[in-house]
Amino acid sequence: MIAVDGLTLSRGERVLFRELSFSTASGEALALTGANGAGKTSLLRALAGFLRPDAGTIAFADVPADEARTQHLHWLGHQDGLKGARRAREELTFQTQWLGADADGIAAAVDVLALEPLLDLEVRKLSAGQRRRLAFARLIAVQRPIWLLDEPLSPLDARWRAAMGVLMQAHLDRGGAILAAVHDPLPIPARTLDIGDAR
Repeated sequence: MIAVDGLTLSRGERVLFRELSFSTASGEALALTGANGAGKTSLLRALAGFLRPDAGTIAFADVPADEARTQHLHWLGHQDGLKGARRAREELTFQTQWLGADADGIAAAVDVLALEPLLDLEVRKLSAGQRRRLAFARLIAVQRPIWLLDEPLSPLDARWRAAMGVLMQAHLDRGGAILAAVHDPLPIPARTLDIGDAR
C-alpha cells in the first residue's frame, strides 16, 4: 500500500536518516521504533505530506500521492488536535463530518469507543485517555485503508490498549495497513522497522 525508496529526511541542519527504503502491504502493521529524535514522527509526517524529504520517493500503490493523502489515509498525531473549549459532541461531529462521515459512521464510533458518557463534557475536562479515544473516533467513523499513528496507545490504560488492539486487528483484517511510531509494542502482530538503523 506504501512504497518508500531511498528516503532521506532532515530536521534543520541534522539528517535524521538516509536512503531509507521499505514497503507495507495490505493487512500489515509496521511498528516504527528507535530512540527519541531518531525520526519516527518525522517519517510519519513525510508520509502524510506534511514534510518534504531531501531525497527519495513515497508511492501509494496505484493512487496519486495527493489523492492518497486526502482520501485514503488517516493521520493521528501525538497531539490529538482537539479543541479544548468545545464539547466532545461538537468536536466529534466536526472532526468526523469534515472527513466525510455520515450519521451511521459517527454512531458506530460512539458505540465502539464508549463515548456516549463523554459527549456533553468540554474536551478540556476529559482525561488524556478519554481524549485519545475521542481522537480515535475519526478512524472508526470514516473508513480509510491507511492509518498513520504516532504513539497511539501512550495515554490509554490496559483495558483500552487491548480494545484498540481489537480495532487495529479488525482494520488489518479488512485489508487496511497501519504504520505506527511506538516505544511500547503494539497489541497486534507487527513487523518492526528500527529508524535508528537507517542512519
